[in-house]
Amino acid sequence: MCGAGNDFIVIDRINHPSLNLSAEILKSLCNRRFGIGADGVIIIDKSDFADFDMLYYNADGSTGSLCGNGARCALKFAKTFNFFQKNKAEFISNGKKYRGEIVSENNIKFLLQEPQKIQLNFEIELQKYVVKASFADTGSPHVVVLIDEAFKIKNDILSSKNLESFPVFDLGREIRYNWKFAPDGANVNFLQIKNNRIFIRTYERGVEDETFACGTGAVASAIILHLVKNIQPPVFLNTKGGEVLEVNFENASGTFSNVSLSGPAKIVFSGTIELE
Repeated sequence: MCGAGNDFIVIDRINHPSLNLSAEILKSLCNRRFGIGADGVIIIDKSDFADFDMLYYNADGSTGSLCGNGARCALKFAKTFNFFQKNKAEFISNGKKYRGEIVSENNIKFLLQEPQKIQLNFEIELQKYVVKASFADTGSPHVVVLIDEAFKIKNDILSSKNLESFPVFDLGREIRYNWKFAPDGANVNFLQIKNNRIFIRTYERGVEDETFACGTGAVASAIILHLVKNIQPPVFLNTKGGEVLEVNFENASGTFSNVSLSGPAKIVFSGTIELE
C-alpha cells in the first residue's frame, strides 16, 4: 500500500492467526533488492476493544512508534476487506486507541492524540553547523527545522538553502543521532515555505533514510509552524512524493485537540511471498 508516498506491506493476520514474523523476516520483506520493498510492515489483527489492532514495524524490524500514514493505510485496508462496516472506525496501536474515517475513496483521515514534549527554537550543535530547531512528539518523536533560518555556520558554508537540493540524508542522520535525543533518537523534518506553500522532507529513524512522506512528521511540523509562524489550520504540506497531506487541529491556550491527518491511501498490488 501507498500512503502519500510512504509504502507499506500490509498483512491480514485475522484470517491467518498462526502468522509469526521475526525481525529478520520483517527486514528481508522490506528490502528493496531482495524482498518486496517497503518503509515498514503493518499487520492487521483482531481486537477485543476496537474494530481491529494495528501492529507497525519499521523497515529495520523495530517497533514502538506510531505511523501516521501507516494508520491511514490500515484504515483503508480494513475497510476494503470489511473489517468494519461504517465509514468510521476505532483501532488499537501500541496499546492506545485511535479513530479514523474514510472521508472519500482517496481521502483517509486519522485522528491522533494530543502532541507531547513540545520544545521551540532550541539549538543543536552539529559538526559544521549550529541548527535552530523545534520538537514535538506526535506518537513518534520529531525534530522540525525551517531551513531558511536555521543554520549558523561554524566551519563551512551550507551549499543549498533550496529544499529540493538540500542534504536531507546527511544532516538528517546527524541530527537523528545527536546526543540530545539519545538513546532512541528522533525523526527529522526539514521545511521550506515558498510562494505560500509548505514543502517538507523527512529523514526517518527505523528506515534510516529519507522517505517520500511521513504522517506523524507532517503533524509535528504543522503544530510547530502554528506555534512559531502563526500558520492557522488546516495546514497543507507538500511531500517529496508530490502528494499533499492535510493537518487539522484546534488550539485552546496551548492545548491541542481534534488533531487529524488526512490524505490519499491506496492498495498498489496484492500477492504472495514464500518465507524461507
